[in-house]
This record gives sequence, C-alpha cells and structure tokens, in this order.
Amino acid sequence: MLTLDFHPTGRHFLQIPGPSPVPDRILRAMSLPTIDHRGPEFGALGMRCLSGIQQIFQTRHPVVIYPASGTGAWEASLCNVMSPGDQVLMYETGHFASLWIKMATRLGLKPEVLTLPGLEGWRKGVQADLIEARLKADTQHAIRAVCVVHNETSTGVTSNIVAVRKAIDAARHPALLMVDSISGLASAEYKHDEWGVDVTVSGSQKGLMLPPGISFNALSPKAIEASRTAKLPKAFWAWDEIIEMNKTGYFPYTPNTNLLYGLAEACDMLLDPQHGGLPAVFARHQRWGEGVRAAVKAWGLEIQCADPAVYSPVLTGVMMPEGVDADAVRKLIYDRFDCSLGTGLGKVKGKMFRIGHLGDCNDLTLMGALSGCEMGLKLSGVKLAGSGVAAAMDYFAGHPSRMPLQKAA
Repeated sequence: MLTLDFHPTGRHFLQIPGPSPVPDRILRAMSLPTIDHRGPEFGALGMRCLSGIQQIFQTRHPVVIYPASGTGAWEASLCNVMSPGDQVLMYETGHFASLWIKMATRLGLKPEVLTLPGLEGWRKGVQADLIEARLKADTQHAIRAVCVVHNETSTGVTSNIVAVRKAIDAARHPALLMVDSISGLASAEYKHDEWGVDVTVSGSQKGLMLPPGISFNALSPKAIEASRTAKLPKAFWAWDEIIEMNKTGYFPYTPNTNLLYGLAEACDMLLDPQHGGLPAVFARHQRWGEGVRAAVKAWGLEIQCADPAVYSPVLTGVMMPEGVDADAVRKLIYDRFDCSLGTGLGKVKGKMFRIGHLGDCNDLTLMGALSGCEMGLKLSGVKLAGSGVAAAMDYFAGHPSRMPLQKAA
C-alpha cells in the first residue's frame, strides 16, 4: 500500500534539476492566510509580483502569469501568436525541445525541426548558423517563429540566445524569437529585452525556488501585436484580458494566491541588493556547476554536454560507462542515501543521470549529494578514476562564494 508519510531522519537530498527545494522563508510566506482575490490587499500583492517578475526577466514589457505548469505556458506562447497551419522553425536540443515540437504539431502548426545528427544534437547547444541559413532560404517569409530552449533540462546544455537573435537579424527575417527558459530563469543569465526575445516561457519550480504551479510568458511589443491577428483558439490562455486586468494587479481568473505570496518573496530574495542581486545569483550557480563538474571529471566519467562553452549552471548530466544502467545507479543512491537525482529522458534514458545545482542550495548540500553519488557509483561497480568528492571540496574551498542567498525573515 502506498503511503505518503515516508519521512526518514534528516533532510532529503532533492538534487533533481527541478522542482528544486523550497527555502523555509518562502514556505513561511506561502503559509499566510488566503485572501480575497478581488480585494484591495490582493491588488497590492499582484502589483508586487508583476513588478518583481519583470525584473527577473529583465524586461520593461508585460509578463503574463498563469496558474499552470510550464507546459501550459508553452501552449500559451504558441496559441497567442500563431494561426492554424503556420510554419515554425524549432531547434531540438533535448527532450523538452522535442516535447515543445510535439505540442506545436498537436496545435495544428507545421514545425520544421533543426538539429545535429544522432545524439550530437543533444550534446551541444543551438547552432545559430543553421537557423540563419534556413531563414535566408525562406524568401517568402513563411516561417512565423523560431523556437529554441535556453537551458535544456534534459541534457545540461545552455544555448546562446544572443547568437540566435543575431542569426535572425542577419537573415533579415521577421520571424518571432520564442525561447523556453523554464529551467534557466533565475539561475542562468537571461535578458529578455536586451537579447531581443519576443516570447519567453518559464515556470516557478526551478530557479525561482517555488513549488510547481506558476508559469509565465514574458512578451515583446512585437509579440503583442502578432497576438491581435493570430487565429489559433485561446480563451484561458489569451493575453489581452490578462494584460488589461494586470494594470491594477488583478487577473481574469482565480489566481493561486498562496503561490503568489511565495513568488513575491522569491523575487525579493533574488533581487536583494544587499546580497548582490541577480549577478550574484548567476555567479553562485556558475560556481556550483564548476564544482560539480570537477567531481565528474575526477571520477573519470563523461559529461553529457560535449561543449564546455555551453555547460549549464543549472544541472550536470553524468554519462554512465557502456553496460551500466544509469537508472539502476540512481535507484541505489536513492534507496541507500535518500538522494534524488534526475533520470535520463528520451534518447538518453538509462545512459545518464542528472545532478541539479540550482535554487535553495549551498556547498555542503552539493557535497552531501556528491558523496551519495560517489558511494552509489562504487556500490554499482562503476570503476572511478579518482575521488570526485575530494575534487569538489578542493574547488569549493579554493573558490570562496559570495554572501548566501537567504537572510533572516
């Protein structure tokens, strides 16, 4: 019989690349009494959330907030700017890019997929030159949008969005640039306005350190203009009513009030100038990624991302030697050491596991997780070249961090 009260002693090591552990400060904020979502207090909360999330996306333009998962925000992004039969150019860098492609097909769009052959496309970032070449060949401008994933959660690859924007501009093509930054936002540097993105999709359960249940579309004026003539059906997802009601902090549906308490608190934590604001957040995640990769290299194992220039600061994919079932290794680590690691997805299922280093985390959290990994790998019979734990300790000790993210509430 399944029970939901399994609580071994100590803290569970949730080292999947999202949902990430929720800080106590945010949990306390979420425990506040639920208020009237049409009352004056909620309007103030709504305005606080909308202002904060604009700063996280680094945009002056509207950010639409949905009580939904990132999958819902994917659908919202497409149905607001597309019409039935529209062509979209979508770049596959991993499992989540492939799911966005599948959704576009189910919505009645015509996705054209670019990627590198075999598994190479899942081990490298978006190749902007391929996008530029395809757009230059589209002399009739039939392609309505270019869709790419910023940080591919399934592989640990962070693509260069600036290069994609430059490719579209070099081709002199009017296509919208649409970006999934579900796992990148608030962990990896992201600048919606400066990078010329038209629609950015994200969610609450990664770098924002919240439970799942909130998702976002950050918009450009060009995207809003496109939405006025788009013909795909939409009602709940429609931007126009939401943007209008957001002017006073309210929503045209029942919002998830207590998660918005958490969102307001998360924005305060991430933007806190006393702790360095977003630049310090990004530097912290880069540093954690370097420490974890030092461990993987010391073990003598291969990192899923084959291009060091696009290593993710959010997660690291660890490839298993031939003949080793990565899921069996993960299960052993979970059963023996109460540590959850991300599974391999799609083309790399059973070939790799993923270590998340994002959100409410610190050096000792990662050291504990890496210790569990090292013990689990040894117990699984994986021959290691050396101690990844020692390598990570050396890295963290030799590269002091900035001030911690949290402060007393």
